[in-house]
Amino acid sequence: MREIIFDVETTGLRPKEGDRICEIAAIEMVDYVQTGRTFHHYINPAMPMPAKAESIHGLSDAFLADKPAFESIAEEWIDFIGADRLIAHNAMFDFGFVNAELERCTLPALSFERMVDTLALARRKFPGTENTLDALCNRFGISLAARSKHNALIDTKLLAEVYLELIGARQTSLSLDDPRERARIAPTGLKPRPDALPDLLTADEKAAHARFIATLGDGSVWRLYTHLLEETGPPD
Repeated sequence: MREIIFDVETTGLRPKEGDRICEIAAIEMVDYVQTGRTFHHYINPAMPMPAKAESIHGLSDAFLADKPAFESIAEEWIDFIGADRLIAHNAMFDFGFVNAELERCTLPALSFERMVDTLALARRKFPGTENTLDALCNRFGISLAARSKHNALIDTKLLAEVYLELIGARQTSLSLDDPRERARIAPTGLKPRPDALPDLLTADEKAAHARFIATLGDGSVWRLYTHLLEETGPPD
């Protein structure tokens, strides 16, 4: 399952009154694991940056002067998010701004059916408590060391961790590519088997299985696993 976590920084709070996006970021997550694919752009909002907004995210008129307009990255944004679920904190705010920008580009708006609002999830799970992104990071022990001001890309990465905590999927995001993680969860005290187990399949059964796998296409899991065995050999 592919999901997109995203965030925007803006010139103000009211897109219908002319406030604009000045930064947009998104990260891809598949089966609750970050893939490393990201989308990130600073945006020239084509309007002066109010001092109050600049104090929040630190993005000045001078910094944004040579950045692209939203319309020049709109198609790239649409390609990146695809048709997948979109996750944001206080998602109505982010959807409202993105849809206002898409409308200016005469492009289709994001469907609210795709929206997952982590603020709503947090309020249901922790009613009556503060549920800002900072507060949730503190609650779950997620470091805020990289965050001095609001930054869309940093905030999406923090939100991805918060989202996993909120839905109870934290353990599924562990990366077994990390040798330290493999060592932590590996069983200890086991001795290698002195002799391999006997092969219980007959030659005819193996041939029948191979014919079946050939019908599944090159993208099937079985074909990929077969290629992996050919390259690395069977597991110990």
